[in-house]
Amino acid sequence: MQLALVGLSHKTAPVEIRERLAFSNDALRSALTSLVDRRRVNEAMILSTCNRVEVVAESPDDRLIRDFICEFHQISHDSVSTHLYSYRNVEAIRHVFRVTASLDSMVIGEPQILGQVKEAFRIAMDAGTVGMHLSALMNRAFAVAKKVRSETGISQSAVSVSYAAVELARKIFGDLSGKTVMIIGASKMGELAAKHLRRAGASSVLVTNRTFERAVELAKVFEGAAVPFEHFTDHMTGADIVITSTGAPHFIIGRNLAEQVIHRRKNKPIFFIDIAVPRDIDPAVNQIDNAFLYDIDDLQQVIDANLKERFKEAMRAEQIVDDEVEAFCLKMQTRDVVPTIVQLRDSLEKVRRDEIERNRRHLKDLSPDQQAAVDQITKSIVNKILHPPIEQLKQMAHDPQGADLADLIRKIFNVKPQ
Repeated sequence: MQLALVGLSHKTAPVEIRERLAFSNDALRSALTSLVDRRRVNEAMILSTCNRVEVVAESPDDRLIRDFICEFHQISHDSVSTHLYSYRNVEAIRHVFRVTASLDSMVIGEPQILGQVKEAFRIAMDAGTVGMHLSALMNRAFAVAKKVRSETGISQSAVSVSYAAVELARKIFGDLSGKTVMIIGASKMGELAAKHLRRAGASSVLVTNRTFERAVELAKVFEGAAVPFEHFTDHMTGADIVITSTGAPHFIIGRNLAEQVIHRRKNKPIFFIDIAVPRDIDPAVNQIDNAFLYDIDDLQQVIDANLKERFKEAMRAEQIVDDEVEAFCLKMQTRDVVPTIVQLRDSLEKVRRDEIERNRRHLKDLSPDQQAAVDQITKSIVNKILHPPIEQLKQMAHDPQGADLADLIRKIFNVKPQ
């Protein structure tokens, strides 16, 4: 197996370069077909997301892929060459495993990349550009990603504001089922936090906004209820989690209001998430018993601490990838070499038998013992011829160049790969 991978990502190229080299879903199949129609490209797959574009192929030369990318997008080599990276064989395998396991993502451990890689593989399968080698590589990559997630905590800690809100809510309430969320101000971040809380078990959502129509519109998304902004304080008693993001120039929830709400709730806990800048909630609210207030900086501190934990887990994940790369390479190299040995033996044995049959009339006067001796002598000659190349193949079975040697020996002895 000879692998070549060429790509660029958020680490090597700004968005204006990434978008110029991106492949739309409609263009992927034709792009894949065009690539494998090229000489010396046997299999291919393209991963194209907002953060990366990568082409992996069963091919001996990554320059073929660079040429294809530039020609397909009608862009000069010079304008993208500094942004592109290339990997061959073992390093290409390692990169595929790391990407699929979310170790190369903008946010390490994020779950979306695995689904994106699976979709890219499905499209390549449908296009008929995946064969034995890429199929083996990608199926192993999916298994490695699963192993990384199950054996490390790389995806467990919240690293976004919305997920951090869910994590903190669980610490305060434990089970979120039956809890009510109130959104004050219909910002995108507040909506996202509410969505994650809803998925985590929160049962109902109240929405209020200075523009009531927007509150009604957002409430429909959550199958919740819209509350007029001028009356939102009357409804806070029924809310367990309050998310604010109004953009008001002053506090909309002060200590006195929060104390009244806690009193009406009979001291049941309430979780305030203030993601507005300027802040919507007076920091003094945090001094009230059973009132838990987190602003955007507090949430960022949680995220930063969790990121440190993810990086620790990523080190464990990298070791898993290293071990899996070694095991996969060993398997693939053996798979390339062992069939060559078998095919080589079979090929030369056929030549030996054919020559004996072709000269059978010259051997008819030989006794059975003499004919058996001829048979044994020719077998011995074949074995002596085969011994050096087979020994070299066995020694190279675990070497990255083993596949190249197997290919060379097949050419020398005119053995066709099966």
